[in-house]
Amino acid sequence: MALNSVKESSSAPVATDVLIVGAGPAGLVLAVDLARRGVPALLVEKGPALFPGSRGKGLQPRTQEVLDDLGLTGALRTASRTYPRMLAWEGPEGTTRGREWDMIERAEPTEQVPFADAVLIGQAHLQALLHQRLLELGGRVVLDTELTGLDQDEDGVTAHFAAAPDIRARYLVGTDGGRSTVRRLLGIALSGETVDPKPLLVADVILTKDAFADDRNWHAWTGGPDGGAVLCPLPGTERLFQLVAQYSDPAAVPDATDEGVRKLLAARTAVAADQIAEVVWASGFQPRAALADRYRAGRVFLAGDAAHIHSPAGAQGLNTSSQDSYNLGWKLGQVLLHGAPEELLDTYETERRAVAADVLGLSTRLHREALLGEGSRRGSEVKGLGIDYRGGPLASGRAGALEAGDRAPDGVRPEGRLFDLFRGPHFTLLAFGTELPPLEAPLVHAHALGPYEAYGEGLFLVRPDGYVGWAGRTAEGLTEYLERTGAL
Repeated sequence: MALNSVKESSSAPVATDVLIVGAGPAGLVLAVDLARRGVPALLVEKGPALFPGSRGKGLQPRTQEVLDDLGLTGALRTASRTYPRMLAWEGPEGTTRGREWDMIERAEPTEQVPFADAVLIGQAHLQALLHQRLLELGGRVVLDTELTGLDQDEDGVTAHFAAAPDIRARYLVGTDGGRSTVRRLLGIALSGETVDPKPLLVADVILTKDAFADDRNWHAWTGGPDGGAVLCPLPGTERLFQLVAQYSDPAAVPDATDEGVRKLLAARTAVAADQIAEVVWASGFQPRAALADRYRAGRVFLAGDAAHIHSPAGAQGLNTSSQDSYNLGWKLGQVLLHGAPEELLDTYETERRAVAADVLGLSTRLHREALLGEGSRRGSEVKGLGIDYRGGPLASGRAGALEAGDRAPDGVRPEGRLFDLFRGPHFTLLAFGTELPPLEAPLVHAHALGPYEAYGEGLFLVRPDGYVGWAGRTAEGLTEYLERTGAL
């Protein structure tokens, strides 16, 4: 379907199983996941194009695992780069080299963790990759479609738009950002705090070839009386940088005009105003940490920034948003296509809201420790590999080295790479050092494997989102779990 096809249709409501409002990373990840499952879904965006800037730019290892499952690893490897080292500039002109350091704590890939470090890619570029993947899967996006109202009943949701026909969906997901219209229409409060009273300016700028900053380092100027500034090179467009500048004065009002961005860069860095070829996008804001009081109201869900707002410190917002959608996508698929009980959808809020609360605390702490300074070093806590759902409603049992709710480690066995066995919309049953039970379940791919210390001995049912859902020394309880999740 063409981007404007909804507008060109008759006035009768358009019907779909899932309506996704907001085509940022959360909305695109959800649309891709539903498309590969064969769930009819429609993604609408109020803007005339996908968001052009880079509010987020770092993909943590766990999010890379998500994108690997969605078939994006090759494209992401080509489009991204490793994080450059920070370089401090000193002196009255800001042209004296200071110390260099790593913003992130680097690690080598292992058999269990193939994606060991965060990679750098601007949000706009990532969205383009996700959009291309969605088109490959037969998905669709509708631009210039602004939500103005919604009504829901026991069978579905009717969404109303400013200049387009109504859309009738069995479920609606609001992925429309921190100022979410969906959240406002639901009357769900966003509770939180101001992380820092000093405002920030974030912008994407293209520098001329003779500009002072090169693309080998992440450049930092932190000694100015009005505040510091950093320039991080972004892959995908030659000489494209993300600017982050914090103001010393809490009463300052960031000037996000082209002229304002040029003036700030010239005042705080060694880049001259005429060395800025283009200001692609700019925005001023005050860092906040906030969490929606609920993630679900009837047949409507919130995901991504519509559900939680982060400080940019630690590169957590885009990643938490993508993982929200990855969690919700398989559950919607099971309910809509495979007869799973409606209660399965309640586990989305239970699992993901707790994760967001923890991540908000982490990003707030990192911001307050040092947003721009030389103490800004990010360790393993930001990588997302330690997120688990232990003790949750979809975690049952333990065996060997793992407890239900744990991330399922990768590994290379004679039967194949485990992540390759997991890839797709199915569940995966692994038997290490024990026999597979007889099972007639097309949605469960079963494999008897040789010993592997990352798992130990036992049976492990891996959910479609790569977490161990059920584990046991025997198959007792497995059938009940599969029935509860619509896999049997």
